[in-house]
Amino acid sequence: MPLSIMRRFTFCAGHRLLGHEGKCQNLHGHNYVLEVYVTGQEQDEIGRILDFKLLKQRVNGWLDEHWDHTFVLWREDENGLQAIRASKPHRIYELDSNPTAENMAIHFLEEVCPKILEGSGARAYKVRLWESEETYAEIEH
Repeated sequence: MPLSIMRRFTFCAGHRLLGHEGKCQNLHGHNYVLEVYVTGQEQDEIGRILDFKLLKQRVNGWLDEHWDHTFVLWREDENGLQAIRASKPHRIYELDSNPTAENMAIHFLEEVCPKILEGSGARAYKVRLWESEETYAEIEH
């Protein structure tokens, strides 16, 4: 029977959606909540797929370095990138796509999770990214 675990993380980040028809075209921020769902083939001698503390360290380490208190912008958003770079100091994470909740969730599951879970014996199969208390995007493999 497959087992899975989930851990919730919070971080603050800014973004804007290039081409959006409403307010989201402006630079703005969110208090994001990220849920990472992990499964594994084997339990360790204690009975865990992955220690929650290890999952916390790996995900929080990546979030702290890359997304927390950072502007997540599409690398094609020259105007937005220029505006943030004009501010000193600044933190920017350039995404390959418009930083919608959907695209950020896809990026985290497909690009980030394999790297941060490497060697752990576990793999992430679902990510849910809450952009507000009412809205989230979810991807599952």
